[in-house]
Amino acid sequence: MFWPMLAIALGFCGIAVLGVLAVRVFLAAQRLGRQVAATAERINRAAEDLERAAERLAETGHTLR
Repeated sequence: MFWPMLAIALGFCGIAVLGVLAVRVFLAAQRLGRQVAATAERINRAAEDLERAAERLAETGHTLR
């Protein structure tokens, strides 16, 4: 009777460990998604700033040398 109870206990512990790891992976994926979204927003703002600067430069008629 000891071995079946031990096997059930170890099985439960294994499932609990997998559950904890799954939650940690889920939280890390969410954090990564937020970082990717923030970085994409920063890149978009920088591209818009660059586009505005290029338009102002084109309006003044200057050439880059």
